[in-house]
Amino acid sequence: MSVDLATVKRVARLARIAVSEEEAARMMGELNGILGFVEQLSEVNVDGVEPMTSVTPMNMRKRTDTVADGDKAADIVANAPNSDRNFFLVPKVVE
Repeated sequence: MSVDLATVKRVARLARIAVSEEEAARMMGELNGILGFVEQLSEVNVDGVEPMTSVTPMNMRKRTDTVADGDKAADIVANAPNSDRNFFLVPKVVE
């Protein structure tokens, strides 16, 4: 796959990045280099290779999945200027 100048300008416009002609030409070369590297990676034989998330095997620490009420309503509204029965009171903005 190869990127042409029109594609670079279109991507820059979609990303809302202003690029000059010289910058677009330079970016075209850089993007083609990156795509060439990705094409080289597709040639590697990975049959039988397990996907990994880390270079060292480790188990994730998991907490118990318990349902709780939270019981934090009073703490949450403690700093509110006005509250009533654990609800925030705000001025009416719509008539």
